[in-house]
Amino acid sequence: MDDHVFWMVWFGFGLTGLITAEEEVLMNTKLETSDLRWTIYPSTDPEWDELTGLDEEGSSVRTFQICPMESPLAHWLRTRFIPGRGASQVYVEIRFTMMECSAMPSSYRTCRETFNLYYYQSDEDTATDTHPAWMENPYSKVDTVAADFLLRRGGERKSNVKTVRLGSLSKKGFYLAFQAQGACMALLSVKVFLKKCPAHIRAFSSFPETLPHSLVQQAVGVCVQNSAPLGQSLAPPTMFCGEDGQWVGPPSSTCACKPGYEPVDSDRCRACGSGQYKASVGGSLCRVCPDNSNTHSTGSSVCVCRPGFHRAPSDLPESACTKPPSAPRSLIYQINDTVVTLEWAEPLDNGGRSDLSYSVECVFCPDSASFRPRQVGVTGRRVIIHGLLPHTTYTFTVLSQNGVSAVSHTSPASSSVNITTSRDVAVPVSGIRRTKASESSVSLSWTIPPQTQHSIQEYQLRYSLKGQDDGWQYVSSKSNSVVLSDLARASQYQVQVRARTGTGYGHFSPAATISTLPDDEESPSRLMLTGVLVAIGLLVLIAVVIVAVFCFRRSSRRRDPDPDKSGQFLMGQGIKVYIDPFTYEDPNEAVREFAKEIDVSFVKIEEVIGAGEFGEVCRGRLRVPGRKESCVAIKTLKGGYTDKQRRDFLSEASIMGQFQHPNIIHLEGVITASCPVMILTEYMENGALDSFLRLNDGQFTAIQLVGMLRGIASGMKYLCEMSFVHRDLAARNILVNSNLVCKVSDFGLSRFLTENSSDPTYTSSLGGKIPIRWTAPEAIAFRKFTSASDVWSYGILMWEVMSFGERPYWDMSNQDVINAIEQDYRLPAPPECPAALHQLMLDCWQKERSARPRFCAIVSALDRLIRNPASLKITGRIPDGPSHPLLDQRPPPSLSRCSSVADWLRAIKMERYEDGFLQAGFTSIELISHISTEDLLRIGVTLAGHQKKILSSVQTLRIHGGSLRY
Repeated sequence: MDDHVFWMVWFGFGLTGLITAEEEVLMNTKLETSDLRWTIYPSTDPEWDELTGLDEEGSSVRTFQICPMESPLAHWLRTRFIPGRGASQVYVEIRFTMMECSAMPSSYRTCRETFNLYYYQSDEDTATDTHPAWMENPYSKVDTVAADFLLRRGGERKSNVKTVRLGSLSKKGFYLAFQAQGACMALLSVKVFLKKCPAHIRAFSSFPETLPHSLVQQAVGVCVQNSAPLGQSLAPPTMFCGEDGQWVGPPSSTCACKPGYEPVDSDRCRACGSGQYKASVGGSLCRVCPDNSNTHSTGSSVCVCRPGFHRAPSDLPESACTKPPSAPRSLIYQINDTVVTLEWAEPLDNGGRSDLSYSVECVFCPDSASFRPRQVGVTGRRVIIHGLLPHTTYTFTVLSQNGVSAVSHTSPASSSVNITTSRDVAVPVSGIRRTKASESSVSLSWTIPPQTQHSIQEYQLRYSLKGQDDGWQYVSSKSNSVVLSDLARASQYQVQVRARTGTGYGHFSPAATISTLPDDEESPSRLMLTGVLVAIGLLVLIAVVIVAVFCFRRSSRRRDPDPDKSGQFLMGQGIKVYIDPFTYEDPNEAVREFAKEIDVSFVKIEEVIGAGEFGEVCRGRLRVPGRKESCVAIKTLKGGYTDKQRRDFLSEASIMGQFQHPNIIHLEGVITASCPVMILTEYMENGALDSFLRLNDGQFTAIQLVGMLRGIASGMKYLCEMSFVHRDLAARNILVNSNLVCKVSDFGLSRFLTENSSDPTYTSSLGGKIPIRWTAPEAIAFRKFTSASDVWSYGILMWEVMSFGERPYWDMSNQDVINAIEQDYRLPAPPECPAALHQLMLDCWQKERSARPRFCAIVSALDRLIRNPASLKITGRIPDGPSHPLLDQRPPPSLSRCSSVADWLRAIKMERYEDGFLQAGFTSIELISHISTEDLLRIGVTLAGHQKKILSSVQTLRIHGGSLRY
């Protein structure tokens, strides 16, 4: 071994934890019970005597003693042949006693207090009385041994122990020789042993017991059980054993745990447990099986998919098992002579994969048929089939597939439809003409198409500035005329119209060109005459509306028609009815019909104010040319959305766009032509009603609160007349502007049709999510949502308002709420709530929905309260009411009878702060009387209304302090 390796190996002693060396004894005189039969020289006049003595433990041992008289000779004692076992060095442990020379007779002038140790190597036991010669050469001197403890007459008898090393041995064995020259001593015991490295496990490698034959001995090991070398390496692990029996340095090993086994304490491999796996060789730990997979035994390298689930050939072992998708939904078609267009919606279940694709199969399709974009592996949801034969029936099947469909033993899920080509499904429209025009609007009409086998349900007209084919705007009409407004002055527009029948839309008519004034067709005198006629017509219309409203209100006081069987109320003739956007074959048509498209350049986003279900909610500015700049709220659709999320997001705009009422949130428009998709509504400065009330607890009078409730009821009356059921009426869905006008919002009904909502307010019931605390019993039990169930929710909203945003039913669980309502328990009146308002709440909470008041009656009742403010001062429990309050309604104790902080807080309805007062050290009424605003902030009373109520009560305590009991 070169010097570099030598120092590298020995340097490892200082860096690596040492394993204790094992000893192997070659000779030990303490174990001998008979004569040792060692050789003594000179044999003619021997001075060494072999005796039997006792050691420190009292055991019998064989010893040699010498105490020569005055003699200059050297006296030798040689052991028998000792096999070396191939060791390069051995150790000799000598236990002896030595007499102090000063204790010897004065005539003993050659006395010494040391002796010499020699050894002689040999491959065989060939020593005799004369061979080898009794001198230092051929013997090799090991050391001159001196005593640490000397015996003297009358002194302590203490032995010496010396351990010396013999090396470097190169033959099969050796002899030890002791030379005494003038020493008076005794050899109590001699032990010869060697050191070897014990069996050792490290770095997943097992090394055997190793006897060093040189300075360092390389040991070859094997990988431990359940481990194997990493990579392509076939070399076994190795490690160095030092001549002192210590393992040197880290091992050279690539062993690692096999697949299905994980490392334990860096030296063992443990089998992965049930439900766990490890796919590769290495030091990683076992992992839990991916979704839809499991193991059949311990020590698994892969998790087997559960029945019905699979992995694609390209999937990694750590991938979750997935399944084929369900069938495509809502398969619809359009026919244009011999061209068929198929469209469908995504499957309800994509199998847990994103590599969804579709294939289209056709029965009896001719060879000339072509599929665009393709027939197999379609990633979109639209295919056009060309080259079909006329007047022929075909069966088209759309199959949904993903990466595991090929390895599944089941046929792909599919949807089929039978289609006959060349059917007359489209009704052509023509003859577009302008009937009236102004600088910003035109009136158009067109020829009603001749009657066909399909009746016309609706017309759709689109228009854009001439030459701008990508800026179409859409308008729908039930009749063959329409008025286009907000047009540019003296501009030409291209207009097309098409009809919709029960089988779908037809083709747009050829484009017609119309223009706004001024142009050559309208003279100034005729324009003036038109303006005068319009003004007169408006005056007449206003008068008619006023009379109609007066008559309607008068008649509504006299009659109270019964609700219909569905829970909705009968509507008068001519009242506009809400249209569900989800009834449209193409939901985008509903957006174009009810929501105005806004150019994204007109909008400036200023700041993010919150987060909605689909993305961020921002505040911004809307500046439309020709209109005053306004502040708007902007809901955005976050990136990476699915088509369903986009439809659900825009459906709220399709709903809001149908409403025009001062207490319904107003839709400004939508932005769908660019990213992100946005919905723009009027901006409500004070945000949601529940948080606004909590922030201003105690700041509003009863009549102000009733005014807010009246506005909400008016908005709900309008929705009821539109045949619209809100389903989620609550204070969190009411917005408040800077003038304290409350407006109904949040028309995103899709949240009730999904199961992935994480909002704890909405709890699953019969396949959907509903807000239990605000929902009528029949809606919870049977999902029977009607205007009457909205009335129940309005009663809960009233309770929220009068309690300044308190959570209905407090910390009760949803199931406890349902059980309490079934037992006819109802919420008690909030503190200082007028009795008339609580009675109105109880009326809204009638178990029979037909017994609940309609919103028109609620508006009238609130109007009476507003006209008679004195009625709002009557508070207290409702006597003999139809239902019992949920909690104990005993009146709180008066301040004069409060003996503790808890009693005082209960008396002023502020018991929620009891823990905060006690933790802050306010533990008595006397301490409370000295509290300040800073103390309240430290306790956690941050609401201004609560601070005012507490400090007012504290002032009362100070005034009447003498009469209070401390």
